[in-house]
Amino acid sequence: MTRRPRVTVLGSLNMDISVTVPRLPAPGMTVLGSPARLAPGGKGANQAVAAARLGAAVRMVGCVGDDDFGRQLLAVLREEEVDAGGVRRVPAVPTGLALISVDATGENLITVAPGANHEVAAADVGAVFADPGDAVVISAEIPVPAIRTALARACERRRGAGPLLVLNLAPAPRQAAAIVAEAGAGLDWLVVNEPEAAAVLGRPVRGPADAARAAAELRAAGARNAVVTAGAHGAALAAGPPPARATRAAPAARAAPAARAARAARATGDAALVVPGFQVTAVDATGAGDTFVGALAVALAAGVPAAQAVRAAAAAAAAAVTRHGAQDAMPRPADVLAATGLAWPVPGSRGPAVRSGPRESSMP
Repeated sequence: MTRRPRVTVLGSLNMDISVTVPRLPAPGMTVLGSPARLAPGGKGANQAVAAARLGAAVRMVGCVGDDDFGRQLLAVLREEEVDAGGVRRVPAVPTGLALISVDATGENLITVAPGANHEVAAADVGAVFADPGDAVVISAEIPVPAIRTALARACERRRGAGPLLVLNLAPAPRQAAAIVAEAGAGLDWLVVNEPEAAAVLGRPVRGPADAARAAAELRAAGARNAVVTAGAHGAALAAGPPPARATRAAPAARAAPAARAARAARATGDAALVVPGFQVTAVDATGAGDTFVGALAVALAAGVPAAQAVRAAAAAAAAAVTRHGAQDAMPRPADVLAATGLAWPVPGSRGPAVRSGPRESSMP
């Protein structure tokens, strides 16, 4: 592909309020931390920024409040050269907020107040598919009905030529298993981490070997390709068309329990490839998963083969954890190369490496 890949993101936009703490608090515990920092975030906006920095022409679709935070988030997207024309301002509803605690090892604890993100509806999904580009990315900080509507639209477009659909079930909603089962042939890529895979499959998922088994089961459940990320260990990829039985099954059968998906994976001999992670010094894991998803979408939209695309996405996520913040830490190709030694496989990113200082402000 000689032109820039085009990616449309349907998802959330939040203002992040982050505090660095010596350790993450247990229930009932109070922990003193650093001064609070305000920075742009939200899984959808994060994925859009990651994709733009790594070479895609990006459209963002979602909702913000008609308030100062909403205006700031839109200004940041425009600064990153993301087309924010699909972001709707909702009056009398606050912009989403994320409350983030980060410990000394880079692990985090996040609580989200969705605000205007809960206003995403069918009309916004329509805006996505009016000009979807080469790939559509959906994450789960928006209402489940909107996700289901988008998946249904993707299935309709499968009758002709349609964009790649990447679904990041993060955070995993209560209906996660049913959403995957209903998606059928419309779901090109399902990306989840280990806890999210556990929510879909109804069993614990821990470690790279278990992540590989989970990826195979998720593919057997209906996704054409499934990725289970495992933090510093990398990711597991089950690639290729789903088993024939998954596409022919009736809706009730597709919504079978996790045990049936596991049996289907074993019966068809499905296996998953473990893509190793990169050794870096992590300071903040906030936004690493969003970087992975955005990077994966860019690589896939550019025609990079599946395993190579997952490897490149893992490198981008590894580069992101070496810096504080979410969007501020998201890398450009030069940053990926410097942090991991991997040359980003998609040409076309604009601008220099991530600047040395973060774009954030301390709360008064």
